[in-house]
Amino acid sequence: MENKVFKTIFTLFTLLIWLSSAYAQDDDITLGGQVNIISTAVPFLDIAPESRGGGMGNTGVATSPDVNSQHWNPAKYVFIEKEMGASLSYTPWLRKLVNDINLYYLAGFKRLDNLQAVSASLRYFSLGDITFNDSYGEYIGNANPNEFAIDIAYSRLLSEHFSGAVAFRYIRSDLQLSLGAFSGSETYKAGNSFAADLAFFYQNDIEISGKESNLAAGINISNIGTKLSYGNDEEYFIPTNLRIGTSVTTQIDDYNQIAFSLDLNKLLVPTPNDSAGFVTSDVSVVSGIFKSFSDAPRGLEEELEEINISVGVEYLYAKQFALRTGYFHEHENKGNRKFFTAGVGIKFNMLNIDASYIIPVVQDNPLANTVRFTLGFDLDQMLANR
Repeated sequence: MENKVFKTIFTLFTLLIWLSSAYAQDDDITLGGQVNIISTAVPFLDIAPESRGGGMGNTGVATSPDVNSQHWNPAKYVFIEKEMGASLSYTPWLRKLVNDINLYYLAGFKRLDNLQAVSASLRYFSLGDITFNDSYGEYIGNANPNEFAIDIAYSRLLSEHFSGAVAFRYIRSDLQLSLGAFSGSETYKAGNSFAADLAFFYQNDIEISGKESNLAAGINISNIGTKLSYGNDEEYFIPTNLRIGTSVTTQIDDYNQIAFSLDLNKLLVPTPNDSAGFVTSDVSVVSGIFKSFSDAPRGLEEELEEINISVGVEYLYAKQFALRTGYFHEHENKGNRKFFTAGVGIKFNMLNIDASYIIPVVQDNPLANTVRFTLGFDLDQMLANR
């Protein structure tokens, strides 16, 4: 019984973060057995944590390098023009549902020389204050579930146009679902996991219609790591993810620049294979990664449905002012997140200010009115002005 209760609560948190497709699905599709959402532990790791990528439809694996490349593709850092930088981002999440779920993101990098760079980030996800009641509606207690991840990365130039990076990550999920304090059981505890990313990035200058341009491509396999357990008999996959993409940037004239980007995204974890939406626990992490390309119950058709598509556009004026837009598409059988994005960025002497906004395709979507704010700090300029 306890295990069933835990599964129920765990699923509730997962669906709260990822917006269960039940919110936007028709009953006939659900009853037809076609909806088959892939659920993992710590899904906050796949939420776009910063404003630039968030304003471009959640693209970023091949866009021009910036201080927040740690999330999208750390291999980009060796191509960045600055020596060091840092940023702080804040995202109020699902404001249409609750008012105290927040994502905080801190990132920074330092170039070691012309060939190498190191970077790090801290992500903190607060699920707010939750009140627990028993089956009779009596107050039991309050909890403040939260999750965080901290990572470091090393990137290196492998050739004139090609780079690679590895990142190492520690993840902690304290959902406070043991309910040890509430039920008298000490069975459940915070979950911990260790993971790694492997990323590559390519860029080269080209010419399009006589205009100086840049072609880039990237790949990032992120969160390759141990399963996460909350102290019970169950182990849950973390969101191992494959992101590949490309971008083209064109310098229209001395002041105007435009970039187009495309990302394809796929979770490398098994598709649910039981009636409750859980994966059998005897599948290893490595086996799950390889099986994720061929284990969908409806075969190739469903495998293709598991690929999320993101497109983005960024217009830059005088490298001081940016306008961004994009579109994110997730198949209705896999979560049905479909939304447009808009964003703006302003660069001052030592400070970048960016913001983005989500515009859902589906009416009354919990993602509506989601905003992201990012402050970027030019540490080179700050140190030079000391």
